Parts: sequence; structure tokens; C-alpha cells
Amino acid sequence: MKSSLFRILLLVAPAALLVPSALTGEYETTDQKKPAETWISLFNGKDLTGWTPKITGHDLGVNFGNTFRVENGVMKIGYAGYTKFNGQFGHIFYKKSFSHYRLRIEYRFTGKQVPGGPGWAFRNSGVMIHCEDPKGMTKNQNFPTSIEVQMLGGKGTGKRPTANLCTPGTHVVMNGKLLKRHCTNSTSKTYHGDQWVTMEVEVHGNGRIKHIIDGKTVITYEKPQLDEGDAHAKAIAKKYGKMLSGGFISLQSESHPVEFRKVELLPLDEK
Repeated sequence: MKSSLFRILLLVAPAALLVPSALTGEYETTDQKKPAETWISLFNGKDLTGWTPKITGHDLGVNFGNTFRVENGVMKIGYAGYTKFNGQFGHIFYKKSFSHYRLRIEYRFTGKQVPGGPGWAFRNSGVMIHCEDPKGMTKNQNFPTSIEVQMLGGKGTGKRPTANLCTPGTHVVMNGKLLKRHCTNSTSKTYHGDQWVTMEVEVHGNGRIKHIIDGKTVITYEKPQLDEGDAHAKAIAKKYGKMLSGGFISLQSESHPVEFRKVELLPLDEK
């Protein structure tokens, strides 16, 4: 009788766990559904609350030329207030640091590059993870010491992958070897035009980091660390240690307009 009842319950409720009742000896079900993931919206869709800009040649908090702004629920990086780029690389930092998480961003490139922007920065932006505290950046520093998840848009023809890896003031380990080159291409496809692209970054502190485009992992590495051959990074390493286990998150301004309509984070309970 018990085995027959077990088979019936298994057919009607395959997603539930069947356990014997202490009172009857029969079988009852216990819900085993995973708890819903709770993503945190870092960008509120209304304004830049929680975010602070740092642009080369300007003090922390100065939003030169209204580079970073919010319109119609979208965070826009644009250059209407510029006559020429003049090496004014910018980053906008979220107020908190993180260590173990998944980051999900929807972005797209629009319009034309501002005059004076370097050729390599055409349809080029990025999200910087494991960033140094922006309060420690110098006034004329171009990029925070960090790990960059580089965003690239296609040029209309040819291949130009996105979610690449760049390492300003840092190194990583890939395939068991210390990787010292500045940028490494991912295996993603090329995204021409102005369509929205969904990018995720899975970060496990000083462990594995994965870049994911439209649900597909396109590059993996581990053991992010400071490059002690870089004077600024060496000073940070002397104070906090060489290995990077966390840091701030920033979005990049490199002379081509780019928009972000979603910036979400899912904390991972791994500490």
C-alpha cells in the first residue's frame, strides 16, 4: 500500500520532496522550491543617486560637461558639453564596494564619437570591477586601478567581440598562468548597430571571474591582483595587500556615447 501511494505521489508532484509522516507512516510532501533570487538595482532609473563621477583633470564629484546624466529612465554618458575630448576619461563609481556577486548590465552605443577621442575608443566603454577607492585616485589619473570588463560595439563590418578583459594596474591568472598583457579578447560575437546588449559578470572575490554575454560565458580567469610594476598599484598593494578580493564598481566614459538602462547586482553568500 505504501509503495503504491509513493508512486502515485511521485507522478502528481515530481517537484516536491516525499517524506514519511511521523504520525501515520504514510508519505507527505515538503516544498523544495529554491528561494527567489534578490537582485539589487544599483541604478534607480531616475537620477544619479548613489553614484559619483571622477573625470581626468577634475576633482572627484565634478561632473564636467554633464558627462553623466539620466534621461527617460536611462543613464547616459554623452559629450554635448565638450568641444573636444582632451583626454578627459571618466568613470562613475557606485557608493559601495562588493566582493562576491553577479552583476547584470544592459547597455548600448549611440551617436558619434566626440572629436579628439582616440581611435581605439570608438564604440568603447566598460564596467570596472575590484576598483580602488576613487578617493585615492589622483586628479590627472586616467583609469582606476581595477579589472575592466570592456564593452565594444561593432564597426559595421568585421569582428569586434565585447566583454573583453583589460587590466589597468592589475594582472590575472588565466589557464594557470599569470597574464600580464593589458587586454584579452573574449569569444563573444560582434554587436553592430545600437541594439541593447545584456552582459553579466560573475565575481567570486579573489577566485574565479566570468564574463557572460546573453547567457553564454565568453571569458574566465582568476586570482585578480595588483601589478607591482605600476607605481600607483604598488602603493595600494603596500597598504592593502597584492591580491584583490573586492572593490568598487564603476562605469566608463571613453569618448563615445553609451547608455545603460539596467545595472543590477545579486550578492553571493560565499564569505
